[in-house]
Amino acid sequence: MGDNVGKWAAGGSYGPVLSQTELYLLQTDLELHPILLGKHPSFTLAFSVQSGNASGFNSDSRDRELPFAAKDEPATLPRVSQLYIITPQSPWCTVVKNEKGVTMNDICQAVWKDYAENYVTDTEFASVSPRLQEHIKRMATNNLMNANGQWGYYTPQPPQVNRFKRVDWLRERIFFESLRRHDSYAVQRLGFKAPNIFVMDLSN
Repeated sequence: MGDNVGKWAAGGSYGPVLSQTELYLLQTDLELHPILLGKHPSFTLAFSVQSGNASGFNSDSRDRELPFAAKDEPATLPRVSQLYIITPQSPWCTVVKNEKGVTMNDICQAVWKDYAENYVTDTEFASVSPRLQEHIKRMATNNLMNANGQWGYYTPQPPQVNRFKRVDWLRERIFFESLRRHDSYAVQRLGFKAPNIFVMDLSN
């Protein structure tokens, strides 16, 4: 892993950061960091879209939490100033920006803020089935009570939640699994494909 560690080391000792225009003109394929692919041999990312917490573990010792020491390493090579992240679990597209080159921490922070701080619009909520609406409502109530520390043996009457955050839409699937390239899905969702559009898979 020695060469690979050096290849992804944090810092500015790389080639230029490609802008969106340069990426289109060059049509350069981007190599994703092994951690984001879920293929790093000694570190599996444990990132919660709900809380924003990002740490990790080694598959040989899952009971021991590891710090996300590689968080400032570039997310892609070549480095880019912008990434688009979509997921089958939601209708939104997260745009991640960093003029000095998008890092893995930039991705975690952007995804967390996008889902934890933005609310589902009435139109978006009305677009899904009543069954899914009920799931979202129930998850919103659970998330609110957990945030307020209200769960206990004698649980009071659950609060009425009338506004739902994007993270509630994800229901139980709030943990990052991996990123992957899927051009046909990108075209289906966004109407175009590009080397810096990635699909995020989430798990329970």
